Amino acid sequence: MKKRSDGGLVFSTETGRMCPGCRNPVADCTCRNATQPAGDGVVRVSRETKGRKGKGVTLITGIPLDEKALKAYAKTLKAKCGSGGTVKDGVVEIQGDQRDILVPLLEQKGWTVKRAGG
Repeated sequence: MKKRSDGGLVFSTETGRMCPGCRNPVADCTCRNATQPAGDGVVRVSRETKGRKGKGVTLITGIPLDEKALKAYAKTLKAKCGSGGTVKDGVVEIQGDQRDILVPLLEQKGWTVKRAGG
């Protein structure tokens, strides 16, 4: 039996690998099936520079997709914009001010899109 430094069980000789999130066997993991919480149904596109040394990023919040589908969709958005980015806590961050490109792309999916912030 192996344990992590924070006390979480990583491997058990009885059940094999353990999920560090829900502490169940990997085959019975419940945290992997967690869905994105439903918001108000509006996808918001905003621009932010806070905490990025003046570099601006475009934030997209409220996309009604699960984590795996959100990462795949973020990859296509980044390719359309020709820039990098990431997905953090259900928020898609795309480098640069890409709001003019992203709003029509998101509206094509049938979502209600609003430009938020400045």
